Amino acid sequence: MSEVNPKFNLYDKPQEVNFDGNREDVFVDDDRLKIFVQPANTGGCAYYRCWLPFKKLQEANPDKVQIIYDLNPLRADRNRGGFEKASPNFETCDIFFTHNICNFGGEYTLRSLIHARSFGALTHYDTDDLLTELYEGHRLKDLYQEKKLDELTKNCYEVAHLTSVTQVKFAERIASFVGGMLVVIKNAIDFDVPCWNVPKIQMKNKKLVRIGWVGGIHHEEDVKEFAAVALRVNAKVGKENVHWGFYGKPQPGEEKDNWQQDVWENYEKYLSAGISNYSIYPAMPSYDYGRMYTNIDISIAPLQMNAFNDSKSEIKVIEAGIYKIPLIASNVGCYDEHIVNGKNGYLVPHDIGPQGFVKPLVDLIKNKKKRLELGKNLHELVSGKFNINNFPGARYELYLSLQEKVKEFQESQEAKDLDNEGETNNE
Repeated sequence: MSEVNPKFNLYDKPQEVNFDGNREDVFVDDDRLKIFVQPANTGGCAYYRCWLPFKKLQEANPDKVQIIYDLNPLRADRNRGGFEKASPNFETCDIFFTHNICNFGGEYTLRSLIHARSFGALTHYDTDDLLTELYEGHRLKDLYQEKKLDELTKNCYEVAHLTSVTQVKFAERIASFVGGMLVVIKNAIDFDVPCWNVPKIQMKNKKLVRIGWVGGIHHEEDVKEFAAVALRVNAKVGKENVHWGFYGKPQPGEEKDNWQQDVWENYEKYLSAGISNYSIYPAMPSYDYGRMYTNIDISIAPLQMNAFNDSKSEIKVIEAGIYKIPLIASNVGCYDEHIVNGKNGYLVPHDIGPQGFVKPLVDLIKNKKKRLELGKNLHELVSGKFNINNFPGARYELYLSLQEKVKEFQESQEAKDLDNEGETNNE
């Protein structure tokens, strides 16, 4: 494994961020919309789907909304078991939001939604993964089935007044489980955050092209779609002209059985098969995540075709686009909504195998002008569509719309009840 740039340190100048809300905060009694937010955790997915959008909502509308975060609003006590008295904010909030499966489990997540509804709050449940249809080979599939998390997720869809997901095909797959409104809320990024504005790392070897894969922890089947691609590309362009970087490896903990390290060993086996000109880079916290792209010239996103992946968002399009990096991705999910072959990246048909990545990679490695042009075009696309600062009032308007629709529904139900009562009396 080569160290092309040993001075490259992703942890330079880390920012201190405290995500924990004050559990003693209570809503002020005024006319602002009171939104009670239960983040699932403090990880990357929670950052994009929870912490960031509500932070921006509060900043843009301080005179219209109050937002309180609570990671444990039901007051679960892991040491003694059971629950303490739930947060009083359930009783006074207008909107209750939670997402995915929280760290306290699926039953806790469902119970939070039910508890909020019992006090008259409008409930919003968001998911960014198709938890109802995990694929064979997903590390957590057996665990999810054992704990019935797929069924609990369906229950959450049914209970919530509003369910949101990341793209249209995802919505179509879960529509039959949803009991209220169903909407698509695209992922968005705060383009003003420092980690998305770091200068690109300049290499002494100006001919060297850096190919980057930035991955999470559930891609063991996906990396097989890239098997031996790096070896073939090296043979066509010369390994001295390309560096492969694989980003996102969790740092080893104290646990003896650290399955995430095992996952990354499998990643490395497929991604780096037969090559030596590559490096493995560590995972980054959400507030510094973007800096990984400062060491990438072409981004890749291989995905296996299955319902789970076909329901994924275009987050890799956004991340690469911010740094003007062209994306070469499997034609899975909603990438085809944004990537146009030869204009801002390339889509590889999912049914032709790993060899589909070779030609577009070789073309872009050899053609710097085209590489820069595609990256510029992708940047222009994502800057307009996915900068969260462009839509400061969208979520507020969504919640007002939700309130109005629920009110209309309740009034219609009351009218039906009166009609039925009248018919009964006439009989």
